[in-house]
Amino acid sequence: QVQLVESGGGLVQPGGSLRLSCAASRSILSTDFMGWYRQVPGRERELVAVITRGGGTGYADFVEGRFTISRHSVENKVDLQMNNLKPEDTAVYYCRAELGTTYWGQGTQVTVSS
Repeated sequence: QVQLVESGGGLVQPGGSLRLSCAASRSILSTDFMGWYRQVPGRERELVAVITRGGGTGYADFVEGRFTISRHSVENKVDLQMNNLKPEDTAVYYCRAELGTTYWGQGTQVTVSS
């Protein structure tokens, strides 16, 4: 098993930046992939970004080059750098680890508002 703890959410103005971090309780090198997802009330959870075991990355179309996912294997964490944030990025952001079994963190709230 692995426990995931997200941090770094908060309130930011449009155009601002946040860096989310997902800390894992064990090595992440064995994961098939890790990813960031987001969810707003009344809508399904959606993919934001993923990073594979081999280091490949993928992003949702709405990211449009504004976000960067990165893996820090020594610290067992995966970060999501978010720049040029928009009000529509407001959501609870969740970290996911896939090791044949899916693990989720508890989520961190991101609010983009002036």
